[in-house]
Amino acid sequence: MSLNKAAQNAIQTCLAVKPGEEVLIVTDWDRMKIAEAMYKAALKVGADPMIKVMHPREGHGVEPPRTVTQAMAEADVVLCPTEKSLTHTDARRAACEKHGSRIATLPMISEDIFIRGLLADYLEIKKLSEKLLRRVAKAKEAKITTPSGTELIVDLSNEFETDTGVVHKPGEYSNLPAGEVCGAPKEGTTEGVLVIDHLGDIITKPTRIELKGGRAVRFEQNSGGKKFRKLLDEAVRRDKNKNAFNVAELGIGTNPTAKLSGNVLEDEKVLGTVHIALGDNTSYHGGNTAASVHEDGILLKPDLLLDDKPIMRSGKLLV
Repeated sequence: MSLNKAAQNAIQTCLAVKPGEEVLIVTDWDRMKIAEAMYKAALKVGADPMIKVMHPREGHGVEPPRTVTQAMAEADVVLCPTEKSLTHTDARRAACEKHGSRIATLPMISEDIFIRGLLADYLEIKKLSEKLLRRVAKAKEAKITTPSGTELIVDLSNEFETDTGVVHKPGEYSNLPAGEVCGAPKEGTTEGVLVIDHLGDIITKPTRIELKGGRAVRFEQNSGGKKFRKLLDEAVRRDKNKNAFNVAELGIGTNPTAKLSGNVLEDEKVLGTVHIALGDNTSYHGGNTAASVHEDGILLKPDLLLDDKPIMRSGKLLV
């Protein structure tokens, strides 16, 4: 029953699906129960849904099959409960920007996270996120420090945005569960020490990464650092460039119901966390670096200053 309620919240509150709209659900076999719950919720409001099943991609940001890309561009609403994220793909961007599809991506979603995350009050998350965005929009730079050793200065020249889960207008998109303020740092400028506390099952203990000229240049030689470096090297081989090492995103979590679960989709939304991503940033304003990977590293208990004024202390948001 909770699965059905969460699906109804996704269809009705988050995406405001209307009678007669064509709804495409892109999924894989491991998430069929979630897909089926969304299908039933879409039928309940009078929409015309269909489910398209594909094999999981090699990594986050890898393009879906051509037939999926075409179907995404033709649907009014697209939901993607998949193993790997389709957020930072040309397929998602084209469907939103050229065809006006409303899209929610749910990478690595599990039934537990779907229920916990989609029973949240997304109108309240939207209110908090937009309040924080107004503070970020006025600032020129962010300073981030953490107990585990992060020391970064991030240029905020590019326009930031909210990911609130409320996707009502043509061309809008969001993750679900949602709740963050995010954007691309000015390319080539981020320098300092990034210590990732969590990144799914890749990094489970604090791992130091040195950043220079907007790129990751040195990884700590522990288990997490080696795994992360290997993942990025695989993207380099696919892409035939080194864009995977690009500092792609600064994000600030705003979802009070999300918790650290080891699933980056949920972890990056946790209220009181900050995340820094490497890889593709072309989904963001001012982002010009394309890559077949986008990986978010979670920072815990951060101090975050905007133009030297504290906006977060030890993970407590001050707005």
